[in-house]
Amino acid sequence: MALPLEGITVVSLEHAIAAPFCTRQLADLGARVIKVERPGNGDFARAYDQRVLGQSSHFVWVNRSKESLALDLKHPAAAEVVARLIEQADVLVQNLAPGAAARMGLGAAQLMEKHPKLIVCDISGYGDDGPYRDKKAYDLLIQSEAGFLSVTGTEETPAKSGNSIADIAAGMYAYTNILAALMQRERTGKGSHIDISMLESLAEWMGFPMYYAFDGAVAPQRNGASHATIFPYGPFAVGDGGAVMLGIQNEREWQAFCEIVLQAPDVYEDKRFQGNAQRHANRTVLQGRIDDIFSTLTTDELIRRLDEARIANARVNDMAGLWAHPQLQARDRWRDVDTPAGVIPALLPPGRQSAFSPRMGPIPAVGQHTQAILAELGFDHEVFMRDLPQPADTA
Repeated sequence: MALPLEGITVVSLEHAIAAPFCTRQLADLGARVIKVERPGNGDFARAYDQRVLGQSSHFVWVNRSKESLALDLKHPAAAEVVARLIEQADVLVQNLAPGAAARMGLGAAQLMEKHPKLIVCDISGYGDDGPYRDKKAYDLLIQSEAGFLSVTGTEETPAKSGNSIADIAAGMYAYTNILAALMQRERTGKGSHIDISMLESLAEWMGFPMYYAFDGAVAPQRNGASHATIFPYGPFAVGDGGAVMLGIQNEREWQAFCEIVLQAPDVYEDKRFQGNAQRHANRTVLQGRIDDIFSTLTTDELIRRLDEARIANARVNDMAGLWAHPQLQARDRWRDVDTPAGVIPALLPPGRQSAFSPRMGPIPAVGQHTQAILAELGFDHEVFMRDLPQPADTA
């Protein structure tokens, strides 16, 4: 069954998370993704950790189904290789340091003049103009600039996201913009330049707190995992050491919560807790009463009561809980993926398609496809490689 992007070639000068996450999703849909890496160590994200059979957790997540071409972009002989790659490419993605692509003759304006059908996607911290253009931008720095830390954490201490949320946001917008550009090219025959900013990507995701603070209004306060204005709404400890997240949205649910979950009708009758405003104002007292009852229950018992009362709830899972999540297993979301160190499990991309199954190809070793790609481009591998640094032996 043909994949939607079969026949599309993507060349990516990428590292870390944002660009690789974008291009992995294009590869999931069938695009040929040629990942250009530094000879030897390759993408520096390969060395972030060694948690997956001695390989980086970051790298194996965002680099399946790609071909690795080991190439020193600063070497004079590399320019011709990249030029021939781009001649056959539909899309070029890069998240090099600000200005680096242009200095190598790979700026969007330079390339699109020669290749008018090419789609060029630049991913950077702040975009290709403006006073912040040349600032270095790491995920946590963008979380700070975008105000994410101001609304995340406890009242006393801000907290960053537990994953690379700014990189992920930028990668997602790069991915969707490239899909839109490919559709537009089908209509017009022309390529386009896509300028993706990590700041703008995460700022879009901050829309609710931004508008909540509209026109100088007080911004949302940090409340840990609890809701700022609704109670009870947040995580609650249970007697067996677990934790359950729950949320009460209206008075019908509040009555059911008291009668079925707490099994304490007197709490529902207590005037201090009638209406969300009263519950919020007296949350310390109410929290104590809830904690006393929940301490006598196991996680499974509490979830059964919450489900019976039709109260929205969730387990507060750790990573072990996510690996073993029964819903992911029941929906057959896991596949085996090859890596240079052995087979690992990987989640299918979100969205179960009736028309096709996404590609779940191997994760490449550094330079694994260099010889084949050079030969395809018309280079004599043995002669050419004398002038270029050799990739590390990853066998």
